[in-house]
Amino acid sequence: MDDAALLSLDYIYAPSADVAADARWFTDVLGAQLVFAIESSGTRVAMLRLGTSGPPILVTDHLPDDRPILVYRVASVVDASASLRESGRTPDRTLELPMGPAVTFHGPGGIRLAIYEATRPFVVESMTGRRDF
Repeated sequence: MDDAALLSLDYIYAPSADVAADARWFTDVLGAQLVFAIESSGTRVAMLRLGTSGPPILVTDHLPDDRPILVYRVASVVDASASLRESGRTPDRTLELPMGPAVTFHGPGGIRLAIYEATRPFVVESMTGRRDF
């Protein structure tokens, strides 16, 4: 994956059966900063920053199972996706994240990974401070 390398782990998407309760737990018990809590079209997502470094956690109720997704930024989602395909990985799904286009994959043991291209880097900043729940 040389020319289509993973640049950084930018987000961790974590499934939740109760996003509001998990967001409160992260903030009240663990001291996380609630960046936003959005509800749209029946889906809830809360972004939390925990600790002094590392990617934010996006707690959400719309993931298909109980496995988190590690979301890596790449320079080109097309090139990185092609490189992963060449290495034998079949994409699970192509989707649009608020920050840009993405493709999800899973490792041989089931670990979930997404790659995305930051074509809309301003989106997170535009949602900062929003509290729908």
